[in-house]
Amino acid sequence: MTRQEVIQKHKDYIFSCVVNYYTEPLVADRGEGKYIWDIEGRRYLDFFGGILTISVGHCNPKVTKRIKAQVDRLQHTSTVYPNEHIVALAEKLAAITPGRLQKSFFTNSGTEANEAAVLLARMATGSFEVVALRHGYSGHSLLTKSLTAQAPWRRAGVLSIGVSHALSPYCYRCPLGLQYPSCGVACAHDLEDVIRTTTSGRIAAFLAEPIQGVGGFITPPKEYFKIAFNIVKKYGGLFISDEVQTGFGRTGKKWFGIEHWEVEPDILTTAKGMANGTPVGVTVATPEIADAFQGMTISTFGGNAVTSVAAKATIEVIEEEKLLENCDRVGRALRSKLEALQQKHPLMGDVRGMGLMQGVELVKDRASKEPAPEETNRVMDRAKVNGLLIGKGGLYGNVLRISPPLNISEADVEEAARILDKAFSEVEA
Repeated sequence: MTRQEVIQKHKDYIFSCVVNYYTEPLVADRGEGKYIWDIEGRRYLDFFGGILTISVGHCNPKVTKRIKAQVDRLQHTSTVYPNEHIVALAEKLAAITPGRLQKSFFTNSGTEANEAAVLLARMATGSFEVVALRHGYSGHSLLTKSLTAQAPWRRAGVLSIGVSHALSPYCYRCPLGLQYPSCGVACAHDLEDVIRTTTSGRIAAFLAEPIQGVGGFITPPKEYFKIAFNIVKKYGGLFISDEVQTGFGRTGKKWFGIEHWEVEPDILTTAKGMANGTPVGVTVATPEIADAFQGMTISTFGGNAVTSVAAKATIEVIEEEKLLENCDRVGRALRSKLEALQQKHPLMGDVRGMGLMQGVELVKDRASKEPAPEETNRVMDRAKVNGLLIGKGGLYGNVLRISPPLNISEADVEEAARILDKAFSEVEA
């Protein structure tokens, strides 16, 4: 098909709610390492990675080789028959996840992983109510839409029974009008007020992303999660760390984002970067919590042999190539470049994030912090025209999300910064 034929058939046969980036959508044809080529042969440096999913580069041969071999041997049985690949992956996850997390339930996506986590927390505690964070995004099922706290993602009759939302630790736009650190991390203490005023006082769980992904890479201050954790425990709840976007080294140095805040979750969910693009999701819990699941369940595709092989291969590439360390080192270089560009371009109101999960919030004016969503779209378009792919997010649609594969180099960062500089200059001209 031609590019226009693909775009037209997308309009004709795909739900219209499935949005595409860019004024002129990119029709992807193939990928290799850090690059994507469109159907017309143009090459792009991919600094979004399929929404933080391509951990070790497109079509990484170490991963795809094992996928191909497994496809020829055994593709599918469902969870009614155990196989060596699902248990090998579960054992590996028990080794790299923080604290006493040990038992896994595999699904197909982050949405399903979060749904399973809340269901498990309700069973384990005997309580029903759950607290999440404003600006958070948890998925597209009925329950996870209720956990989500951004209007564009909550439409279609969300039933928010038993779900409350606390203030987000959004320092750039503090909902309390305070300044860190003199604020005393007041947003964390709001969690207790929410529990005492909008719940029965006995909660099942608190669910939070260590860095809010769709929310625009909102990164909490270092004290936030320790304060929140102690409040959650005071009211009988479990701490669920939503690592769908922050998992598998994305934040640098650590396997999972919450480890930077020195908190051990009771339940951890993850997906995206776990299998380098193969559909996967997992809910990992401590043994006593996992064993509290009542009744029986299966997952037709969760823990599929091919997916399990892909995930374990991805984890092994991260280990063998020391990508946790590379993500930290190259992430610091990326942050330095972005902060230098911030001094040059007034559209760049805030730079935040960790590792290779960096966000840039665009504003029309730094004093008023008025969001600049139109300019954000234009910067993305100009970056694409010049050969760089990046994402966006935030409640106002004004945050650039930058999340390349973990095995990029500082030279790649230099090239991305050059293109971003050019894109901002073209928009600001």
